[in-house]
Amino acid sequence: MNQAKRVLTGRKIVKGKTSGQAVVTGEAISFNGGVDNMTGIVTEPGHELEGVNIAGKVLVFLTGKGSTGGSYKIYDMVSRGTAPLAFVQVTPEPITTIGAIIGAIPVVAGLDEDPTKAIATGDWLDVDADAGTVVVTPQ
Repeated sequence: MNQAKRVLTGRKIVKGKTSGQAVVTGEAISFNGGVDNMTGIVTEPGHELEGVNIAGKVLVFLTGKGSTGGSYKIYDMVSRGTAPLAFVQVTPEPITTIGAIIGAIPVVAGLDEDPTKAIATGDWLDVDADAGTVVVTPQ
């Protein structure tokens, strides 16, 4: 039996609205060397999402890591159709934020609950970065 929808409230980092299935990790993620921009598959050895395709999903994660080349990789993923639909982050940082800005990927962070614990992979998310909200429909 599915639980009721919940609304998490935070702040807009990059504007936009979208909906999609969540892929969740409590680890930082690198888009420069940790994700295959051609496919959207996480390739970082030992990462809890290693082998998982994040293309067309709402990526819920701790924060970004790695070099500034990750910003361009995110933009490249958008142009290839292999990027996540949105980012829901615990802590925003410049690499993923710049990539999201140039790729027009909505980003919400600073939520009233830790999204890596409040959201499960497979949950349906309605992300309204403009309002700073994430509606979680458990699956």
